[in-house]
Amino acid sequence: MNSDRKRSASSVVRAIRGSGLTIYDCLDSRPDLYLRTEELQAVLSRKLVGLSLTYPLRTRSKVMKSRVCETLGYPIPATFKKVKPRFPGQDFDTYVQKANNLQIWNEDVSPSRRYVVIRVDESQVVTAVKVISGEALALLDTTGTLTQKYQAKSAVPVTESVLVSRGDTAAVKNAIARGAKLLPLADLCKALSGLVGKSFHDPGVDQERNRGSLVHQMVCKLFAENSYHDSGQFPDMPDQLLEVKFQTSPTIDLGLISPDSTEHLADQPAYRHCDVRYAVFYGRIKDGSVMVDHLVLSTGADFFTFFRRFEGKVVNRKIQIPLPKGFFA
Repeated sequence: MNSDRKRSASSVVRAIRGSGLTIYDCLDSRPDLYLRTEELQAVLSRKLVGLSLTYPLRTRSKVMKSRVCETLGYPIPATFKKVKPRFPGQDFDTYVQKANNLQIWNEDVSPSRRYVVIRVDESQVVTAVKVISGEALALLDTTGTLTQKYQAKSAVPVTESVLVSRGDTAAVKNAIARGAKLLPLADLCKALSGLVGKSFHDPGVDQERNRGSLVHQMVCKLFAENSYHDSGQFPDMPDQLLEVKFQTSPTIDLGLISPDSTEHLADQPAYRHCDVRYAVFYGRIKDGSVMVDHLVLSTGADFFTFFRRFEGKVVNRKIQIPLPKGFFA
């Protein structure tokens, strides 16, 4: 909504401070107090960088959590509860890192949670703060230990474009009625259908990810407010609550969360994963070019009325994730 776009992170912190809520209070009825990922990172970076953490580990952890509470406008609890995540209201955990291996002990990476990674130097002084979703964090695993496998394929060969859902979910309809800049599903379908019949140069036989990125860029150009950036965010286009897939083969990789999940989005908690609109483009490669042939558009809630789920359990046990060069940039 337009008014929401104009808010500042500082105004949200002031509102939190005046709300009387604690870090343990759910914000379902107060979504205006939920700090988006970029807001959370900006606020924490501004207040934490330069902080000295020259304490024993247990004391350091309490000092850091206390400072985070102060920074976000929450009262410091007398005792921090052993809950997961440690900051349930804003849905994040904190990790203080001197080395480049992020260690997550005794639990799986949660795709819908935020992870606040706090970099300290050799003198235990905070030099940077990075906030990342579990979905994006899982993409950093290079060992394959954090294997996702929610996958699906069409129950029948896709030979034409299909609008699977008759309309958006109730949450999206309500958001549109309140003024959110979301195209209704039918209008979104009409806009996306303009890409059917388009072609682009094939980046190479082993470049499935790059082909998907090129289609993502094409989709972004349809909407003036969107610019392309491949940061691992979910959904690909938050402003349109749209996840984009491009298929030259039948199997669709869906990531760590099933489309019909009722978990809330890490960065847009007013919506659940099942509210997301999924645009699955089908194409073919011929004579060095990629042709976009068909579009299947569905809400997450209706996704498996058209697609067939591959059964299987998500394996999600990695406790050390290497942070790449430039992670804190």
